[in-house]
Amino acid sequence: MAMEVIPTGAALGAEVRGLDLTGPLDAEAFDALQQAWYDHSVLLFRGQSLSDDALIAFSENFGALDIAPASATDMAGTQEKSRPEIWIISNVVEDGKPIGALGDKEAEWHTDMSYVAEPPMASVLHSLEIPKAGGDTSFGNMYKALETLPDDLRREIENRIANHDSSMTSVGELRAGAGAVVDVRNAPGAKHPMVRVHPATGGKALYLGRRMNGYVEGMDVAASEKLLDALWAHCTKPEFTWTHQWRVGDLLIWDNRCTIHRRDSFNGSERRVMHRTQIKGGVPV
Repeated sequence: MAMEVIPTGAALGAEVRGLDLTGPLDAEAFDALQQAWYDHSVLLFRGQSLSDDALIAFSENFGALDIAPASATDMAGTQEKSRPEIWIISNVVEDGKPIGALGDKEAEWHTDMSYVAEPPMASVLHSLEIPKAGGDTSFGNMYKALETLPDDLRREIENRIANHDSSMTSVGELRAGAGAVVDVRNAPGAKHPMVRVHPATGGKALYLGRRMNGYVEGMDVAASEKLLDALWAHCTKPEFTWTHQWRVGDLLIWDNRCTIHRRDSFNGSERRVMHRTQIKGGVPV
């Protein structure tokens, strides 16, 4: 069956049909797949039954993988992993211990691990168990957000650097070993340009990371807060977004260099188990 790419009709995202991800991809198939990813920023594959080894093998088509980060509550990262490249995203507790991270809460808009010097260029998420409702994942197109940014805001962010706080997770929990941020000017994290150039497409995208404890370098706090509030209000408008409702066996790969994403909360009494890999990136420029 030939590969078919079906756009969502929203600001980003497409479903790919006709590929079985359990086996290797030849060069021609991968080139077409990679181009579809560059074109749509988020790709969805339905009905994929992947072992962790197969998930890693698929992810490695795009580049070398990061080791899974420590969970929010355990710096040593004691979640059970079959391979160190797999990060379990789950609310499930077994024998009194979470098997994964991020629980059942809402996860605010963010870009994965932008608080490190070389953030992952992409994330791959495979669904194993899902709740009856909730836990949907939404994505935002940061190319379009930048393209449509009002001129006054565009001028304000030209050549600006923002600090991406590392103290909090996307569900609002302190990371292991982190202290509460009292002054955003002193928040830990990594400093990145607010407009970054995609190394493969050449496109420019707004790059904000996460709103919580964000700070625009060189501005007084009030001015930074005002600017960031305006940017976030703009880039999360519905016309820039697409929401995915999960099914078991879904796999998504998204480009962290030009998208943001968030997750809806869900009923904590129901199981949600997802396995994630992250593909190494470079320094944003």
